[in-house]
Amino acid sequence: MPINHPLFGKAIDCDCRRSAIAARRSQDYGELSGLGILEDWTFETFDNNVPGVRRAFEICLEYAQNPDGWLMLTGSFGCGKTHLAAAIANYVAQSQITFPLFTVVPDLLDYLRAAFAPDQGLSYGNRFNEIRDASLLVLDDLGTENSTPWATEKLFQIINYRYNQRRATIITTNRDLDRLDPRIASRIKDSAICTHLYIEAKDYRERRSRMTRLR
Repeated sequence: MPINHPLFGKAIDCDCRRSAIAARRSQDYGELSGLGILEDWTFETFDNNVPGVRRAFEICLEYAQNPDGWLMLTGSFGCGKTHLAAAIANYVAQSQITFPLFTVVPDLLDYLRAAFAPDQGLSYGNRFNEIRDASLLVLDDLGTENSTPWATEKLFQIINYRYNQRRATIITTNRDLDRLDPRIASRIKDSAICTHLYIEAKDYRERRSRMTRLR
């Protein structure tokens, strides 16, 4: 670069290096992400004719086409929160809009704790940064984790960073926000960055069981 260029004297990753970093990140995300077993959880396989889900379906599809800001999906067990969150992540992955990371919150914390084991090749810092910096992060079942001070602090650090950076984030929970850490709840409640969707549908597992009995 010429002397007056802003990048003069700075080390810049070459295309091969960037490809290697992307491949490693994909492998690391694959280890943590639960999206592989949810590859069939798409918008096409979601039953949007069930009462109480049509509006949520449409908003989630629109978000998938342009992931921006936060999306909060709440509702009772089996109402379709996780399916819609996975559908967004699958859509984004297939469209290559950005690189999604889908994880159940207790699994995420286990993944971070595992970095402290002596036989782990990836350091805690690297694991934490990869989660924190994901282009699209899906936190499924927030509030089901064991709320130790360490777990609460790690979640706050991730959520606070993504809040400040306005990074695309999807959160699902069946917990009342007032039962979450106040610092986390405060950021989720910010309507300037987070869209809240309450899904009124009843438990699909119960519906499926009832249909089976009727047959």
